[in-house]
Amino acid sequence: MTEISHLSLSELEKGLDTIRQSPKNEGSLELIVRRPAVDQREVLVVGELNQAEGLAGDSWRRRAKTQVDSGLPNPDSQLTLINARLIALVAQAKERWQLAGDQLVVDLDLSLENLPSGTRLGIGSAIIEVTAKPHTGCDKFAARFGPEALKWVNSPLGKSLRLRGLNAKVVEGGIIRVGDVVKKL
Repeated sequence: MTEISHLSLSELEKGLDTIRQSPKNEGSLELIVRRPAVDQREVLVVGELNQAEGLAGDSWRRRAKTQVDSGLPNPDSQLTLINARLIALVAQAKERWQLAGDQLVVDLDLSLENLPSGTRLGIGSAIIEVTAKPHTGCDKFAARFGPEALKWVNSPLGKSLRLRGLNAKVVEGGIIRVGDVVKKL
């Protein structure tokens, strides 16, 4: 991995116009990342989404916090999506995109206004649904992309634009490929 210094808040804010120009209705799947274990990443060209695992082979089920009533992993955090323009800015090199820990990197406007919870997205032959569970930055995000990046994505503006990304669940399983269209249904 390339060693890169973290961006300042003013450098991050300069990228906001580019992020805001993300497609609203139909974008593309730019990266698929499977997390077989904590801090491990496998970049895939093709992946399978299913209701049991989210992304097949991902460790979500083993790592997810369980629901109080059922004791099962919370399906509302099965998948995480992050905006490709945002991660390109904070990571500064494509080989570092996978460090965000999100399974799907998409070129699509992920804002609350554009994709309220309940919105369904078609990707390849799969359908996923945006959930209300917030996706926020953590200490790992700050260590990888800088404390200013963490503050920025967790700011009120960052949360409304979902700069840190969003949570989703699989509604209909299917095969996804890098380059697939990601479309609001």
